[in-house]
Amino acid sequence: MKRAPKDTAASARKINRRALVLGAAQVGIVGALGLRMRSMQIEQADQYRLLADENRINIHLLPPPRGLIFDTNGIPLGSNEQNYRIVMVREDAGNVEDVLARLSRLVPLTPEAIEKALEELSRSAFVPVTIADRLTWEDVARVAVNAPALPGVIAEVGLSRSYPMKEDMAHVVGYVGPVSDYDLGRIDDNDPLLRIPRFQIGKTGVENKMERSLRGSAGSRRIEVNAVGRVMRELDRQEGEAGANLQLSVDARLQNYLQVRLNGESASAVVIDLDNGDLRAIGSAPTFDPNKFVRGISVADWRGLNEDKYLPLSAKAVQGAYPPGSTFKMVTALAALENGDIDPEETVSCRGHLDVSDVRFHCWKRGGHGNINLHESLKQSCDVYYYDLGQRVGIDKIAEMARKLGIGVKHDVPLSAVSSGLAPDKAWKAEVRGEEWRIGDSVNASIGQGYVLASPLQLAIMTARIATGRSVTPRLVRAIDGVEQPSGAGEPLGVNENYLRRVRQAMYAVSNHNRGTAFSTRIVEDDLRMAGKTGTSQVRRIAAAERAAGVTRNEDLPWERRDHALFVSFAPFDNPKYAVAVVVEHGGGGSVAAAPIARDIMLQALYDGTPPLSAYPSGDQARIAEQQNRLELREIVAPPSSDRA
Repeated sequence: MKRAPKDTAASARKINRRALVLGAAQVGIVGALGLRMRSMQIEQADQYRLLADENRINIHLLPPPRGLIFDTNGIPLGSNEQNYRIVMVREDAGNVEDVLARLSRLVPLTPEAIEKALEELSRSAFVPVTIADRLTWEDVARVAVNAPALPGVIAEVGLSRSYPMKEDMAHVVGYVGPVSDYDLGRIDDNDPLLRIPRFQIGKTGVENKMERSLRGSAGSRRIEVNAVGRVMRELDRQEGEAGANLQLSVDARLQNYLQVRLNGESASAVVIDLDNGDLRAIGSAPTFDPNKFVRGISVADWRGLNEDKYLPLSAKAVQGAYPPGSTFKMVTALAALENGDIDPEETVSCRGHLDVSDVRFHCWKRGGHGNINLHESLKQSCDVYYYDLGQRVGIDKIAEMARKLGIGVKHDVPLSAVSSGLAPDKAWKAEVRGEEWRIGDSVNASIGQGYVLASPLQLAIMTARIATGRSVTPRLVRAIDGVEQPSGAGEPLGVNENYLRRVRQAMYAVSNHNRGTAFSTRIVEDDLRMAGKTGTSQVRRIAAAERAAGVTRNEDLPWERRDHALFVSFAPFDNPKYAVAVVVEHGGGGSVAAAPIARDIMLQALYDGTPPLSAYPSGDQARIAEQQNRLELREIVAPPSSDRA
């Protein structure tokens, strides 16, 4: 049966509509695909190119060279030395434990080192982790030959910190060590370098306090790897910015002499240049080798340092806070003179003691000094004179003068745990102790006992200010990348020059008059004469029963109960160049234990080397000659001027 023309036309129209719909759908799909391809190839090309690159390119941070540290003459104190090391990237390694096991058969890896590496590798998949360093070329060669079996393992040359002066500069320069969780918590710094496992930062001393300047900024390198993570080639490298080089004010040779001279004591000493406040030497004994901390200190060495009762890890020159004893008498004298509480020629009767509020305060000289004025009181270090003076002037004026001279003030030097010392007054005792100030407190404070505390650095600054009449401030960093830092010469103190002159003349008598407490340790060269002040500070109160029994000598007591010995000085008297402060812990009398050390260090500074025997008293020259022959000084050669910082 034939289909009617009407039905055929209707069917054709339906087919045409379907074809149009299908064609439109196809065109739409093709158009959408075209737009998507255009978006991916043009608009999002950079994003997808980066994703593709990361499949074959790794970007690694490059730690910058740490800034170098030099002494005032350009002698290296903190340097960088090349060393071979092995690093691993967890993402490229596959089975990390298996790779480490194979690696341990090629280079020396202890179980502890492997455990530490696994812990550090677990923290990041892409950051290279140091597995071993300070390897020999033979170790590196074995790793290179076996590279196909060690995916993710890379042998490279790195830089490691080194301290050429070893023990001499341990308490000044300090040392570096790996970033710890504690460091990350206290450092307000988003530097990505700090996230690199075992990246080293300053832990103590200048290394710590000048960390941001010394660290520099990171560089980067892009390396191409194959499908299994093997490095094929380095595509490009952008070096970071090296840390700043520092030139310190310390003189390595003088510092070496100071450390050798202090050897055998628990002591500290400071030498300050009066022209500009430069710290020419600042040392503590005993000391330690900071290189051990950089390379990984052994348990035995660490235990030995921590358990040593002489505290070799402590930078006593700035951290130590001691009763300054009789070296503080210049403070009391100047406070009384400035306040008009005494005439310099007025005398006080010393009978060997002074009774104050039913308490007897003794002079060091049991029989007393008789009638004594300001000059003689300093020369002979009479305690009773200052007991009387302390009551007249009052603690607030004494504390004010102490702070003006640098005691009770935290000085801005880039060293660890710098002590503020303590110049106590009535307000301090009320706030800290919750008690009223007593007259006996003033009596004790007048001779640098009681609550008064000072560091050797503060004592050196006090002496420098008395010698110059200026507010000399300490400078340890002399230049940063060749740019000289502000001088510490200081402005005038505002203390009457006539009063300062009287105190200086009395200090001169201490060292140069035959009744002075430091006469036996004088400098005999006329143009180098030294002015000084001895001090002996008690670490315990001598009971009446002990005094009656005559048990007051240091040698009769255990070491830790003996008095501290102190001496401060400046020279030459007519044209002061240096101030020196020495504290010998539990050393006994200042004139016996501290003054000879200070005199020897002062002469070494003035002569810029070993002084002639003619600078010493004739009766002491044979002993000094023997001592000079025994001292084992380090041979230090300054680099040519063109190589200096």
